[in-house]
Amino acid sequence: MRKFIIRLFIVILVLSGSIGYVFVNRATSAESCTITSLTAQVGNGTLSYSQVGNGRSILLLHGLFASKEQWNTIMCQLAEVGYRAIAPDLPGYGNSNGFTLRDYALENQARLLHELMEKLGIKSFDLAGSSMGGAIAHLYAQRYPNQVRSLAFIGSPLGIVDWANSVKQAIFQGINPFIPITTEQFALELSLLFFTPPTIPDSVIAEKVNDYITRNRHYQQVWDIINLYDDILCEGVPTQLPTFIIWGKEDKIYNISGANRLPECIAGAIVIQLPKAGHLLLMENALEVASKYVGFLQTLRTP
Repeated sequence: MRKFIIRLFIVILVLSGSIGYVFVNRATSAESCTITSLTAQVGNGTLSYSQVGNGRSILLLHGLFASKEQWNTIMCQLAEVGYRAIAPDLPGYGNSNGFTLRDYALENQARLLHELMEKLGIKSFDLAGSSMGGAIAHLYAQRYPNQVRSLAFIGSPLGIVDWANSVKQAIFQGINPFIPITTEQFALELSLLFFTPPTIPDSVIAEKVNDYITRNRHYQQVWDIINLYDDILCEGVPTQLPTFIIWGKEDKIYNISGANRLPECIAGAIVIQLPKAGHLLLMENALEVASKYVGFLQTLRTP
């Protein structure tokens, strides 16, 4: 029943937001959960972020071509058990605007997020990321280790294992499944991102495909930048933070084999392999993921 409700929310909320990696999930499991949308001047742009709850802060980072709303269900779960959850639209994504192409470099993303947390006066927090957001979280933790209490990868992260064969096969056929320019390519993207793809109205699909066509050059430029970070999690100073990893066994973006390699680069990491789960765990498996993540957080000693 829970999975049916989550899937229903995904479909309903996609109607008002972006599709594919940009899926918007406004589902909340707590009826009293009210997520506030705020903005802050960061660098030369305006960064939009969501916030809910009181208590120790947790910063949540979305993936490529995505938006902060993907975290809504998990944010409400975290708030319900006493945390303050903050999820930004990363610089250049979602409702964050005024940023340049150079700002898409992951090091610059980390720097701009650090500026956000400084402006919010948050000196210590837990940090979690999904897909590309996981790589940014890792870079942030390397650069500002005194700020970060723990690190988490919610779903497979960019930067530890190559694209899965399903992605490579599409690219070899001249299709970038993350920048779909036909309805068939859009359906392919859904099949790669979800274990059980939701049904999306034709009108919404048409709108999103048109956006990918109209701004195709921009999407391709960002894609090229992100592909410079294919082994970033094993480079630089090893992370010495308590680290939580949850990876879908049926992930078609990054194969589950990467879950075995990640602890080699991040010693002592706790790894959970989630059965019957795909890439977007933060949406399709939000309640189960939130429960397991909270369990990890509660094992940490409070400073």
